[in-house]
Amino acid sequence: MENDIRAGQGGIVFFVLLILVVLEIIWSWRKNKNAYDTKDTLANLAIFAGFQLSKVLLFGFQYTVMAYLSNFALFQMKSTPFVFFVSFVAVDLVYYWYHRFSHKVKLLWAFHLVHHSSLFMNLTVSYRLNWLSALLTPFVVAPLIFIGLPFEFIAVSFGLNLLYQFFLHTEAIGKLGFIEGILATPSAHRVHHGSNSEYIDKNFGGVFMIWDRLFGTYEPESIKPTYGVTTGFISNNPFVLIFKGFLDYFRGKMDYKG
Repeated sequence: MENDIRAGQGGIVFFVLLILVVLEIIWSWRKNKNAYDTKDTLANLAIFAGFQLSKVLLFGFQYTVMAYLSNFALFQMKSTPFVFFVSFVAVDLVYYWYHRFSHKVKLLWAFHLVHHSSLFMNLTVSYRLNWLSALLTPFVVAPLIFIGLPFEFIAVSFGLNLLYQFFLHTEAIGKLGFIEGILATPSAHRVHHGSNSEYIDKNFGGVFMIWDRLFGTYEPESIKPTYGVTTGFISNNPFVLIFKGFLDYFRGKMDYKG
């Protein structure tokens, strides 16, 4: 029964996201924004499907590792609303550093490259995620497990963090006034996806921009970003996009940024 309810909720969320994608496509067409390319979008959808499959296949691995790590927690925090709030904020802080290291550490960049490989910025790009990234997640959040945050709260917070970021991948929303520099916004995330020299390695926060302000990586949007990696177009083949970073890593040819 509980699984049926969760499946129904997941279906509703997916339907809402699909409607938003359709509305953005209509906006792009009517405003002649060219935010979508057919081959690029099909690649995004194929990568999304593979990512969903990988989550199912690797769920047992993730749960087992997180449950095992919880045995070594220094404290055991109770499952209260306040602890969930702490978990949500802590996950975003850990995500900031994981995201930042993913741009600095070549092996992590091999995982993350696919997300920056699109020459476009639209909602379908948000789930252009590596199929193997689920292998890293339990170890990324391990510090939070060790301090005693419930790993169920951590998992939900990480999922909500990624869901929030879906709404950041668009050109349909301009700057949002005083919110800029406090919360992650589409404007701030467009900067993050820019391959312009002034935009490289900026705005890593998933939900909050406070971390970027605090650690010196915040950059407001001042010029139109050029999307993609610094070497330009890679491919529209999902398998090439997923595995190119790993091949380049082992070949010692990873000399590009995004």
